[in-house]
Amino acid sequence: MDEPTPPPGHTIRAPERGDAAAIFDLFASHNLQVVGMADLTLDDIVEELAEPDFDLAHDGWLAHDEEGRPSGYACVYRSSEPEHRIEVVTDDPALAAWLRDQAVERSREIARADGHEAVTIDIGVYRADEPQRALVADAGFSPGTTYHRMRIDHDGPVAPPALPIGVVRRTGADGLDVRRAGHAVIEAAFAGQFGITTQPFEQWHAAREGRTSFHWSQLVVLEVDGEPMAAREDNDQFVEDEDCGYVARLAVLEPARGKGLAKLLLREGFAAHAAAGRSGTILHVDTNNPTPALDLYTSVGMEAVLVIDVWRAVVPT
Repeated sequence: MDEPTPPPGHTIRAPERGDAAAIFDLFASHNLQVVGMADLTLDDIVEELAEPDFDLAHDGWLAHDEEGRPSGYACVYRSSEPEHRIEVVTDDPALAAWLRDQAVERSREIARADGHEAVTIDIGVYRADEPQRALVADAGFSPGTTYHRMRIDHDGPVAPPALPIGVVRRTGADGLDVRRAGHAVIEAAFAGQFGITTQPFEQWHAAREGRTSFHWSQLVVLEVDGEPMAAREDNDQFVEDEDCGYVARLAVLEPARGKGLAKLLLREGFAAHAAAGRSGTILHVDTNNPTPALDLYTSVGMEAVLVIDVWRAVVPT
């Protein structure tokens, strides 16, 4: 079968790790137009291109215009299940549609090779990005859920909360057993939620080992009467551009919910971020979360600063 022909005026090739700066510039320029900030860093792109399961030769497309300037980019991030995430960035509508179609077809190809009859494809779109919403709607995507970016500012030191009797705090820096416990808590607490796929411990561990924006001390596990019951995973994703700590995951197992562990972990995170000199803390909350997560975050003083919709399509392979 002939390879699909890109729109006139563009050439396409697979990305390389050395293209990180060019890809960053594409996203930053687009995001500045839509939400007034780059909303990512060069390190974010470097780490995404280095993800163990990202196949540079087949899972990405970098476009150049006739003068050799980068003009667009798309990629597929696969998971262990037939549920993949795609990204598309360009200001050329025809190129956007072409890149979108390549990402969708690649998602189908991956799922088909794994023996699946259908694949679920997600793409995040800023609420303010009308052209991108039209791009995915035209391909049969529909809104799946909405994430609010929450933020709280730190004007000075934040006092860490006291641990209740029977609660012990450990971090991933304490060793492999704590890392396994944290992974297990996060996997169990998020099971069945929108866009969450299972990730074997080895894969999860390797991904974090390869990130310059993460240290194992940023994985905090709370044990209640000797059993791991809650975990928080932070990283430095928003340090460079927002000077903020980031709570990537906050997880409490069902038997331990309603006992204040989530608020304790949040407030401890605020204290840690303030102590590190950060001006605030950021996290994302799924507004369709089965737990009252949005109420939790507003109750500790966080406010919504950005809205991101996740659009979803279920496509036969």
